[in-house]
Amino acid sequence: MAALVHPTALVDAGARLGENVEIGAYSVIGAGVEIGDGTWIGPHVVINGPTKIGRENRIFQFASLGEQPQDKKYAGEPTTLEIGDRNTIREFCTFNRGTVQDAGATRVGNDNWIMAYVHIAHDCQVGNQTIFANNAQLAGHVHVGDWAILGGFTVVHQFVRIGAHSMTAMGTILLQDLPPYVTAAGNPSAPHGINSEGLKRRGFSAEAIAALKRAYKALYRNGLKLEEATAQIASEGLAEVKVLSDFLAAPGRGIIR
Repeated sequence: MAALVHPTALVDAGARLGENVEIGAYSVIGAGVEIGDGTWIGPHVVINGPTKIGRENRIFQFASLGEQPQDKKYAGEPTTLEIGDRNTIREFCTFNRGTVQDAGATRVGNDNWIMAYVHIAHDCQVGNQTIFANNAQLAGHVHVGDWAILGGFTVVHQFVRIGAHSMTAMGTILLQDLPPYVTAAGNPSAPHGINSEGLKRRGFSAEAIAALKRAYKALYRNGLKLEEATAQIASEGLAEVKVLSDFLAAPGRGIIR
């Protein structure tokens, strides 16, 4: 079925709409925007290009997607925003395009649940199955792993990495990297154990969770230097722990500790 566009919406002739796309009242879809099959755009949404949005997304009123990056170095380069499939993007969210100083693209993966007033700045890379509660704010160049959960009013410094399956409490300020599986809270943020309940819900084995708890103790509880803890964690054979050791070995802003 052809796209269903409300008569008050403005869709540029250079936009491409897939089958069964719905565009709500007073929404504005700019040139260079591509929207995949089955995506629903509510009223009063503004999407500028170049932006590519996948299939079966739900984008609620007053969201602004694909606008120029809030970076003073930006000089009109044709950078992009890329959004995957089956994402829910609630009211007043703002996602900016990338910059040529980084990958040139801001990316959001699949099956993410993004609540109201969330900001995703230029060049952020967001994985799959994440949850961003109301008013979570990402500065530029932030990377977020799969299944991460950001509590309401979490604020993330530019270039910070957030590991897979990690979780923050409401009002957390992340100035350094948050390792996979770790929960954090506070300003500045501090570690508070691993996200064991979330791991159980996602089918992690008891063996894997026990190994991750040992890794957490090595990292935060045993008085080891970071290099010593990293080496001890790397010696663990399980694939789930390797995710943590690989994260620790990669360059970044240093981890919360």
